[in-house]
Amino acid sequence: MDGDTLSAAAAMAADGKVLQAFQTSFVQVQRLLDQNRALISEINQNHESKVPGDLSRNVGLIRELNDNIRRVVDLYADLSSLFAASSGGGPAASEGGSVGTVRHAGHKRVRSAHLD
Repeated sequence: MDGDTLSAAAAMAADGKVLQAFQTSFVQVQRLLDQNRALISEINQNHESKVPGDLSRNVGLIRELNDNIRRVVDLYADLSSLFAASSGGGPAASEGGSVGTVRHAGHKRVRSAHLD
């Protein structure tokens, strides 16, 4: 094998890993969104019932919902970083912008900064 063939094979393997990471992340996101739909439904039912025990249970359900939302945001941030890295920096890099990681309340966030 020559150098070009090895480079092409390495690029294909890297693309396969990137695609697999995208698919895995999207499955996780969909699972969380489905769980959130069920949580929201239960929260609404508890709210409408006005039963004190049901209303108290909503506190934990809302915390779980918020945690799931944070996880979805983190997954999308990771996907964004992966996409930017796999595309060689993407349009932001070619336009003089940059993609950076920001820590907020102990969670990793990705921010795209466009410099004009």
